[in-house]
This record gives sequence, C-alpha cells and structure tokens, in this order.
Amino acid sequence: MPETSERMSRVDTAWLRMDNDVNLMMIVGVWIVEPALTLEALRERIASKLLKYPRFRQRVEHDLLGANWVEDEDFDIARHVAATKLDFERGQSEREALQARVGDLATTPLDPAHPLWKFDLIEHHERGSAVIVRIHHCIGDGIALISVMLSITDGGGDPPRRRRRKAEEDDGGDWLADAVIKPLTDVAGRAIGMYGSGIAKTMEVLSQPQQLLGSIDVARSAVQVARDAAAFALMENDSPTRLKGKPVGIKVVAWNEPLPLAEVKTIGKALNCSINDVLLACAAGAIGDYLRAQGDDPAGKEIRAMVPVNLRPLEKAWQLGNRFGLAPLVLPIGIDNPVERVYAVRERMREMKGSYQPLLAFGVLAVAGLLVKPMQDALLDLFAKKSTAVMTNVPGPAVPLKLCGSTLRQTIFWVPASGDLGIGISILSYGGGVQFGMITDARLCPQPQKIIDRFAAEFEKLLLVTLMLPWGDA
Repeated sequence: MPETSERMSRVDTAWLRMDNDVNLMMIVGVWIVEPALTLEALRERIASKLLKYPRFRQRVEHDLLGANWVEDEDFDIARHVAATKLDFERGQSEREALQARVGDLATTPLDPAHPLWKFDLIEHHERGSAVIVRIHHCIGDGIALISVMLSITDGGGDPPRRRRRKAEEDDGGDWLADAVIKPLTDVAGRAIGMYGSGIAKTMEVLSQPQQLLGSIDVARSAVQVARDAAAFALMENDSPTRLKGKPVGIKVVAWNEPLPLAEVKTIGKALNCSINDVLLACAAGAIGDYLRAQGDDPAGKEIRAMVPVNLRPLEKAWQLGNRFGLAPLVLPIGIDNPVERVYAVRERMREMKGSYQPLLAFGVLAVAGLLVKPMQDALLDLFAKKSTAVMTNVPGPAVPLKLCGSTLRQTIFWVPASGDLGIGISILSYGGGVQFGMITDARLCPQPQKIIDRFAAEFEKLLLVTLMLPWGDA
C-alpha cells in the first residue's frame, strides 16, 4: 500500500460500492451564472481553491479489505474541468437542452482511474454560463459538499488546518459507526441517548465516550432505540403508485424559477408551521395533483421519502466524508385541502423529532461497508422497498454569491437514489428564494417538469387560502 494512502471509512465504502445499472452514486449540481465564465478562469479557481482539499487530488484504490484514498500521480486539471456544448433538438429551449445534458451526465460514470469528480462548463448559456458538477457520494455528503463548493466562490475561505488525531487515523474515522452498531449496553447505550441536546451534538459526544458515563437515563434511551429499531425493521413497503417500480436508468431532470422565501416564511408564521412544513406540503400537493392528471386517484394515499439527516456539527461541515442518517418522511399526497395538508406534514415532522432512526440508518450503512457487494445490495434494498423517493432540503446562503466575478443566479443539485428508487427531489434556499429540483427515471416519471411546474401553483393555492383565513389575536 502506498505511504500516502488513507483508508476509506466503512460508510464511504458503502457509497462507493452502491453504484448499479440504473443509479450512479453521484451528487449532480448545476450553477447558472451571469455574465459568462471562461474555461481558463474556472480552471484557475478550481485549482487554487478546491484542490486545497486533499480528497479532490486522490483516486480510489481497491483491496481485499475495502478501499483506500491514494494521491493521483497523473492528476490533470484539464481532465476534471472541461468545456462542453449543448445539443439542441428541434423546438428545444436553452433550458430544455441544458436539462437534457444534465440527465445524460447523471448516467455517465466518472473515470475510476482518477479522482471521482468533474466540472463541465457550458460557456454560453442564456445570458451567461452554466456549470454542471458531478461528485461521487463517497467523497462526501450534501452538507459537506455544499460547504466545500461554496469555498470556491469569490471570498470563499480555505479549509481549516488541523492535525488528525491518532484515533481517527487508526480507525479510519469510523468511531461513530462502531458506537452505533455495538450492543446497547454501557457506553453505547448511554451515547445514543444524548439526543436531547441535538443530534449533531450527539455525534460530537460519541467521539468522546469518556464524557458519557452517568450523563443520561440509559433505560429510557434503550427503550426508545429498541422501539425505533423495531419500527424501522417492520415498516411496510411504500404505497404503489406510477412513481414506484423498476427503473431503466435513463435520467430526466427539471427545475423551476425560485419561489420568494419571504412569502414562504409569512405563510409559515400565519399557520404556526415551519418553513419546511410549508415546502414539504407543497411538494406533496404537486405530486398528488400530477397523479390525478395522469388518471390516478391519490385519495387516501401516502408515499414515503427518505430524508437525509445531518449528523455532524454545522461548524464542521467542511470536513468531507459521509456523516448523515436517513429518516422516513410520509408525504400526504392524498390530501387535497392545502391547509389540512400542511398540518398533516407538521404532525409527521413532529413524530420524527426525537427518533433514533437516522442513527440506526447510519449504522446500517456502516455494516453495509463491511459486506461483500451482493450482501450490501440486499441490505440496502430495504430502503428502496420502503420508500418512493429521496428528498433533500438544504439551507443555502441568504445573499447571491459570485464566482470569478460573475453572479451565481441559480444553484440546483440532486443527491443520488440507491437501489431501484427512481425519484429524487431537492429543495434549496438561496439568495432569498427557494429552488425546487427533480431527477427521475424516464420509465417512472418521463416528464418531471410537470410536477415541478405544480410547486408554484400549490404554493399560490396555499397562499390564497391562508389569506382567506380569519386573522386576529389568535
């Protein structure tokens, strides 16, 4: 093994091996900037900023025990930051051509002989440029990668300098996996119960088990963990809809113009709900209305979306690797009344709070990283059978950013879906707006734009109904 190699953590190894014929484990993003960028300027910025993170100079080398990060001696920035042009079909707009290109790249594997990331620049798109970003999930999760990607914008900071603790070097950063998958006795039982002060804080405390003794009610924590584990294992398969089935591996993407975040906040305040409650209710309404338009009846139906839950303190978001769990969120697509739907979402979100299911899901991923690929696939198929979609909701910067002097007007990204899942929904707040995006399998949802276009309509419907409600001291 080369002296410069670094053992890949078990969770990251699970993501590395999760690629299949219909889903590649890449986080795919689009940046739309104005005015246009040049290829030379983008390469210079990536070289001076992104490459300060060692992971982006390292390739993956496999061995019998897993995988290692190894310095790429043949690294070439031109291989990873390249220009590309759009192919236009008759009648296609610039945005439609860009969406088609993103869909093609979402099914194009990254070169395994080199670091697993790439930027494709369309130098002239609309009034500026578009940048398509692909990064393999084994490098990091969405929270980490957003933090890292923002560092390449104008004024972005360099990664903090730190010395790796010997414990991290010895166990490959898997202290959390070890704590989660151990039997719920003694320190492990106490560790997992530190939920009350926030799940990110729990992760921090888990790395220092000597501080855990005598700190919580172990019995109560163990009961809650056992209850959540049973609920996770016994969860029924998701409701059958046309959005769930066997994908073919052809991707289609869609996005909308951002909704005004201030109006979303106003509705949330008026209904005593969170911004997330409002946005997720709009997503559920858009999906339900789409199904009705296709001739289906969603009345009384719910679909389940796996929602990534951050397990690291936000001040450490710049650290790469995967530190998140998964929580099943039920979307009430069968409720037609928009206000009733918001309160149904709020109730489901409250049920999720205090649950250890994200920790348990992280433990499943850690175990999966120890197994041979067929066994890993069988274990992770659990998530695909019990859900229809992967949904992410990430807060971004409140003010527009600049890249090489150009304004970053829109930013959209999608996380991959594992197994046979064919629907990905992303919600990102940025620059005073809320951006919705979808990536779907062509067999399950050939025109996701028809769902995306309904988000604004559902929001307007909710806004109108809210304004019609009685306003007063209550």
